[in-house]
Amino acid sequence: MKLWSGRFTKQTQPLVDRFQASIPFDHILWKEDIKGSIAHVTMLGESGILPSHECEILIEGLHRVAEKFEKGEVKWTIEMEDIHMCVEQLLHEEIGDLAGKLHTARSRNDQTSLDLHLFVRSATHEIVTKLTELWEVMLHKAEQEMDLILPGYTHLQRAQPVRFSHHLLAYANMLERDSQRFQESYQRADLCPLGAGAISGTSFPIDRLAVSHSLGFHDLYDNSMDAVSDRDYVWEFLSNCSLVMIHLSRLAEELILWSSQEFQFVELDDAFCTGSSMMPQKKNPDVPELVRGKSGRVIGHLMGLFAMLKGLPLTYNKDMQEDKEALFDTFTTVRDVLSIMSPLIESMRCNKAKMYAAANDPYIGATDLADYLTKKGVPFRQAHHVAGNLVRYGLENGKSLVELTLEELQEFHPLLEDDVLEQLTVEAMVEARECIGGTAKKTVKAAIEAKRRRLETTKLWLSNDF
Repeated sequence: MKLWSGRFTKQTQPLVDRFQASIPFDHILWKEDIKGSIAHVTMLGESGILPSHECEILIEGLHRVAEKFEKGEVKWTIEMEDIHMCVEQLLHEEIGDLAGKLHTARSRNDQTSLDLHLFVRSATHEIVTKLTELWEVMLHKAEQEMDLILPGYTHLQRAQPVRFSHHLLAYANMLERDSQRFQESYQRADLCPLGAGAISGTSFPIDRLAVSHSLGFHDLYDNSMDAVSDRDYVWEFLSNCSLVMIHLSRLAEELILWSSQEFQFVELDDAFCTGSSMMPQKKNPDVPELVRGKSGRVIGHLMGLFAMLKGLPLTYNKDMQEDKEALFDTFTTVRDVLSIMSPLIESMRCNKAKMYAAANDPYIGATDLADYLTKKGVPFRQAHHVAGNLVRYGLENGKSLVELTLEELQEFHPLLEDDVLEQLTVEAMVEARECIGGTAKKTVKAAIEAKRRRLETTKLWLSNDF
């Protein structure tokens, strides 16, 4: 018999049971559901709504149900519908009819919302933890490979030489912003909805603040209708995760390019690659390829949640059950991707010779040549034109910029002197950029130190908030 079946004259069709059941996926919320139920029952006792001895029996029974879940002894069925009904039925098996009082002054609507809030808080903590681990690996790799120089690209064309460390720090910045977004959205997940009932609160004299504090929430919803219908915090979590995956997909794409035979800038460790079932020589970058592919999966969940929420009237509608699979799969996908990217980056080997050879592109110093003239008073647009003419001349004559003689240089502008060639070496071009955000060694070292301080601030947030 369904717990809600009092007004019905027929059993639900088995097809309907299978169609609407969420227990196949929301059973993972059992810890959150039991934690919320214990807090609720404790409040019912403290508020005098239920006798204290009954509350003790209920709480003891809930602990026994939790032990069954921990030991893998729970056999849920489709007929249980969801994790909330499942826990209540298991509790009934433990303590009998008193289990029916578990639902006093509570609805599945605010119970569902509570479980999701608890889950998103915990998931946020875990994702930020994984982000900091990868962030730290990036900083360590940047320190380790400080002297590596490779070409930076625009339009996938060689543009200017940069330190490999500087390139890695760009991704470290993305990870930092990702962690900040999760920290900011955490406060909107950190609201307690319990006590909102199905839609309008409850007539029982409950103490919502007591429940909120016992569950570690910093505040509670002040509108019962908003409490049970709000999924903004779920959407924000999926949105933040989608941006994480976009950043990691960009990194994955570069790793795929860099590890190809055409680039050979890096070699991924064998432990993170696979071979071909047909071609023995192959070493495939399957991990970054899957990271790139899984980004579409996560973005798809975000778009699905968007579409599901856009036309819903207040308050709860069964459509909202569709938030859970998107949330759970997004969390596990992003957590697993972050977990594997850290050791992949850490074990990656860099090919200094290949990077440096590519950075020594014959015409990569064109911008610095234009800057040289600009510093001597030539308008940059004119200097740019001179540098472009020199590049064309070099291409036509099979010479790089540094191979041009002083006489050839001065045919294009009289202010070009011998010292210009000294400024067109790869090392000189990299070291010339000492401005904040530049690629000079001292600038990059300062950036790493600053990012380490911000990393420690994030670690402090993780330790203080939980």
